[in-house]
Amino acid sequence: MRNSIMVASLLITSLSFAQQQYKPAFDSIDNSKQAAIDLETVIITPFKQSPERQPEIKGNVLFVGKKNEVLKLSAITANLTTNNAREVFSRVPGVTVWENDGSGIQINIGVRGLSPNRSWELNTRQNGYDISSDVFGYPEAYYNPPLEAVENIELVRGGASLQFGPQFGGMLNYVLKRENKRKFSFETQNAVGSYNLMSSYNSIGGTINKFSYFAYNHSRSADGWRENSKYKVRNSHVFLEYAFTADTKLSAEYTNMDYSMQQAGGLTDQQFKENSRQSSRERNWFGAPWNLFSVNFDTKISNSLKSNTKLFGLIGERNSVGFLGTPNVMDAINPSTNDYSNRRVDRDYYKNFGIENRNTYRYSISKSQNTLAFGVRIYKAETRRQQEGRGTTGSTFDLTTLEKYPRDLNFTTENVAFFAENQIQVIENFSVVPGVRYEYITSSGNGQFGVSSGTPTPFQNEKISRSKPLFGLGMEYKIGATNIYGNITQAFRPVLFSDITPPAVTDVVDPNLRDASGYNADLGYRGIIKGYLNFDFSLFYLSYNDRIGGVRQFINNDPSQGTFLFRTNLGETVNKGLEGFVNLNITKFFGIEKTYGNIDVFSTTSFIDSRYTDFRINTVTGTAPNAVISETNLNGNRVENAPRYIHNFGISWSITEFSATLQYKTSGKIFTDANNTATPSANGVTGLLDGYKVMDLSAEYKFLKNYNIRSGINNLTNENYATRRAGGYPGPGMLPGEGKTFFISVGAKF
Repeated sequence: MRNSIMVASLLITSLSFAQQQYKPAFDSIDNSKQAAIDLETVIITPFKQSPERQPEIKGNVLFVGKKNEVLKLSAITANLTTNNAREVFSRVPGVTVWENDGSGIQINIGVRGLSPNRSWELNTRQNGYDISSDVFGYPEAYYNPPLEAVENIELVRGGASLQFGPQFGGMLNYVLKRENKRKFSFETQNAVGSYNLMSSYNSIGGTINKFSYFAYNHSRSADGWRENSKYKVRNSHVFLEYAFTADTKLSAEYTNMDYSMQQAGGLTDQQFKENSRQSSRERNWFGAPWNLFSVNFDTKISNSLKSNTKLFGLIGERNSVGFLGTPNVMDAINPSTNDYSNRRVDRDYYKNFGIENRNTYRYSISKSQNTLAFGVRIYKAETRRQQEGRGTTGSTFDLTTLEKYPRDLNFTTENVAFFAENQIQVIENFSVVPGVRYEYITSSGNGQFGVSSGTPTPFQNEKISRSKPLFGLGMEYKIGATNIYGNITQAFRPVLFSDITPPAVTDVVDPNLRDASGYNADLGYRGIIKGYLNFDFSLFYLSYNDRIGGVRQFINNDPSQGTFLFRTNLGETVNKGLEGFVNLNITKFFGIEKTYGNIDVFSTTSFIDSRYTDFRINTVTGTAPNAVISETNLNGNRVENAPRYIHNFGISWSITEFSATLQYKTSGKIFTDANNTATPSANGVTGLLDGYKVMDLSAEYKFLKNYNIRSGINNLTNENYATRRAGGYPGPGMLPGEGKTFFISVGAKF
């Protein structure tokens, strides 16, 4: 680590940034010329270190009145080598990041107090198409692209607008890099770092007449900060496009990813205090081969009508093998067999296909310019789930099973959606945007599941269909280069596979199980003042009704017959609070940026009050036959995994070819279960988690026009902290965040 500090010191002594020219994000636009503007280009703010914002219309999507951010990664000095989400999303208020390993293979984020678990409360996309396992049946994102290959990250909060879907968290879209100016370009970035980190990113791209192409390969491996946490990942991508005309283009792209990662597992609180790097899970592994493809057709039918159609698909797997005992149970050799116990093998297979059509139609009423965005989506996902397989007693990533899977299930999700939003320009500076979305979803399942004896039991075909109309309303009022915005949008979360599939014979699913529903509301003020101040402050309110969970009940209401778990709708939660972002260019404020470069200070702040307003559970006291059932309402309890505050503070300095950012994050305490258990359990699965404070430093030096050196230290003060507890994968118990780590990267672009 001495070497990491020496390199960082050398970088700090020569920190500076290349100056860039930017265009204000909210220039006033002559309505008579709107049809001629290329709306595919994101409008840049004059702040290198700040999130940008979407224009009113981009492509075939309306963003008027919506809370949104665009992170341009080339304008952020951060650790992109290992996809450090804490650094990258530090300029977006209200983002919770789960940090259960340092690989960066999976980015786990949530917003406004929602669960960050594999970003499953967000509609996660790449270049505008879905990348999660099953959007409505199992919406976990086991894949995200390497951030060195990403140009922008687009985030729309709240209901994601009705143009994307009903998710409570919003929409997250990774936009990959493209080369459209030269016939041939080549980029390479190669890094080494702590714990044998090695990473290499290489890409080519260009445009020849009407033909464009782009391809990259990214490979990364490391031993990991914790014991038993080594990983290896490869990610490859190919993009081809042919432009028939300037307004009509056909493109296709394919992404292939494969990785294997050792899972160190969780810790008890005592183990965490003694040594948070320790692990007793040498035999636990996880991998997810992933294939994504898309065919995209863009055309401009007339000056008023534009259309985009995407055909997309996913073929992937989720594979895990390991010993899943809690951390207070050792994975030890059995003296009677002189061998380890058999590991558990779980496998999922995904096949998803869809088509999505989006259109914008511009029309005038009197002197006002209005835009209608509308489209349709058809989607089908098939999942085969094999679980509880009896694996080998070995230690390698071996998915061999010694007998049939006790649980072997097939799930199918079918979805048809129609959506429309209309920007109505009431006066020159004021627009309202009513919207509607109609979802029709069918979920079905069949197969068999096992009980403790291992005897397969048929799982009768279950089918749930629902029709869901959703409505929303947005508004935006421009005041020079600033605007006041507001919106309210309905949201819902369909019943998932785990909800309609009883995990054991004795479990019972409520036949009247309802989808979770609710709404998001925002009211804010944002913009740019005199070229040196960029800000966005807003209030939000999120109502989440009919959360699904299990309550314990007696069989036939008779305590002597034992209990069963009844899966039903538990109650409502309300998340409300304040989100704020501000970036001040100090040198531009004093007019000395030409002499001293750009010094930016930024802050994102969020105060989140997430509580259950109605959460009824049955509690059992005593033992049969004298046990007594009583109902308890946990009204007022805090929502699990929702910190009361998340703050980020940072300073950056740039001049000529150098840049650097020092940032500091602080996050509040969280409860890890709905009962708000404060005292940690002996196995580390439940209990209050303390807040934490983490500091990161990143820097870049560009030289000889085409070359760069990037370096950084994450967790500069070596804070010992944890962001989550787990009850299952990636290992029960407390999951530590990484300690101090270092990387240095050398790159070139021609």
